[in-house]
Amino acid sequence: MTARFAIEPLAKAHKRSDFTCGNDRIDLYFHETVSQDVKRKYAACFVARDLATNRVAGFYTLSSSNVPLNEVPEALAKKLPRYPTVPAVLIGWLGRHIDYTGQGLGEALLFDAIKTVAAAPIGAHAIFADAIDDKAAAFYAAFGFTSLVERQRVLYLPVVMALSLLPS
Repeated sequence: MTARFAIEPLAKAHKRSDFTCGNDRIDLYFHETVSQDVKRKYAACFVARDLATNRVAGFYTLSSSNVPLNEVPEALAKKLPRYPTVPAVLIGWLGRHIDYTGQGLGEALLFDAIKTVAAAPIGAHAIFADAIDDKAAAFYAAFGFTSLVERQRVLYLPVVMALSLLPS
């Protein structure tokens, strides 16, 4: 599936204005804010570019972050060191253009994010996602992400478990 797409860092050549995923907040962020976040080093943005048309088919952002240990589900927290926070990477935004619905692109973007986090030369115990709505939360939950104790739309997955999701 991904042979149809190249997933690469956001560049000026990527035409963002035509992107629409069906969620106004995600579209507005991608059209107007993401480049500023990248420039300020608040986030790294990766886009899936359709190789046949050069059209942006989807994107995701990654940011360094942490999760308070007391918000991690108890079954996971009891296996962790007693530091106040758990080092993590945040998938802050993930969107797929509505024209690519049902083609596995959301999954491909998530898997690429996991590979990017795992290959990074910094420590991160977990990946967590800040789901914009219940549908997005269900998307992440389908891949084994677990809601944090206090925030149901913030979902957590240890990197080791995330790597087991990837195809061989």
